[in-house]
Amino acid sequence: MTPVILLDNLEEFVKEKTKDIKLQVRVRKPEQEQEKERAADVYKMRLPKKEDQTEKVPYILLQFLKGKDGEVQEGSTCQIRIIVATYAENDSMGSYDVLNVLLRIRSELQKIGIIGGYFVLDKPLEYIVYPDNTQPYFLGEMITNWSIPEIKREVEVIWQ
Repeated sequence: MTPVILLDNLEEFVKEKTKDIKLQVRVRKPEQEQEKERAADVYKMRLPKKEDQTEKVPYILLQFLKGKDGEVQEGSTCQIRIIVATYAENDSMGSYDVLNVLLRIRSELQKIGIIGGYFVLDKPLEYIVYPDNTQPYFLGEMITNWSIPEIKREVEVIWQ
């Protein structure tokens, strides 16, 4: 099992658990019919383009940060960062939306504890809503730690 498989499973999980949270969308051209609210899109590793940092809001971005193979214990670990970006004209509402999405993901992860049948959520689970003044865009993140089954050798090497 690899962090790539974990990201794929986590993407499906986060989409499913946040699909009912409707978030504000920036209306670019008021004269055209545009959606004003929708669930956050979920991306892995990076957004498609640099300008998507504001164009794709609201979104949830899943990023692999680091991995570590165990020296003594069986298995490996990795860290996945979950970034939440929202839009709102109201400062308090934008930050509240970020917190709401982060807390939903947190509670759903803690309820299940395992993703894809192999990846175990470890503690600590850290999250923050950034206090920066970036209105009308708001950001926060959660750092998750995962235990990953170690890949076993299929053939034993004997050196002579």
